[in-house]
Amino acid sequence: MSSVSLDDLQRLTQWDTPTICNGLELVCPERRATGFTTDPLVSLDASLPPVIGYARTARIRAAAPSCDDEQTAKALRLNYYEYIASGQRPSIVVIEDLDSTPGFGAFWGEVNTHIHRGLGAAGCVTNGSMRDLPDSASGFQLLAGRVGPSHAHVHVVDFGGDVTVQNMSVSNDDIIHMDLHGAVVIPPEAVSKLPAAIELISKREAKILDAAKSTDFSFEQLRQAMQQAGEIH
Repeated sequence: MSSVSLDDLQRLTQWDTPTICNGLELVCPERRATGFTTDPLVSLDASLPPVIGYARTARIRAAAPSCDDEQTAKALRLNYYEYIASGQRPSIVVIEDLDSTPGFGAFWGEVNTHIHRGLGAAGCVTNGSMRDLPDSASGFQLLAGRVGPSHAHVHVVDFGGDVTVQNMSVSNDDIIHMDLHGAVVIPPEAVSKLPAAIELISKREAKILDAAKSTDFSFEQLRQAMQQAGEIH
């Protein structure tokens, strides 16, 4: 179980995911170029606020039927839902579509968004597709690789293991922060350090932004503002 408090996690939802990434650059400089999604994702509802949670991972396929018999396939799906319902909450579901063309069939739509929201998931990030956009669960933060009309042969291959979605590698129970921009993995030891780092960055940026927004903005003002920003520690 994580030693991170729920209050510390929820505190990070006041900032968007780019701001969290900025803070991680100070707290974990070695992760500056890793740990976040890098390919475009489509947001189910771009107006939703950021969410954070513990990763529940799975892999799917949709272009061809499952090799399992019907009884085995149903048992796997139920075991998957039991996995989603277990563990620390809130959760973020991270699903890797293994098809050569990810998103051939949609796992996500009206039914699964409602099921997952009911089982404690705050959102999902996947390289697969989504559908039923108007009928999907309200308040469920969902980022997908594309939008499509059919679920085709979509089925769970396995769950609980390591996955990679849009170049973001995720393990079960990793802490995920996500919003309309994408998602990032937050190391547990960084959670309590991020607010101070973000405050520092905000103070530095304020010097530059205040100058840039002034009516008499000039290069000389920019130079001075950048110097002042660099002096804030």
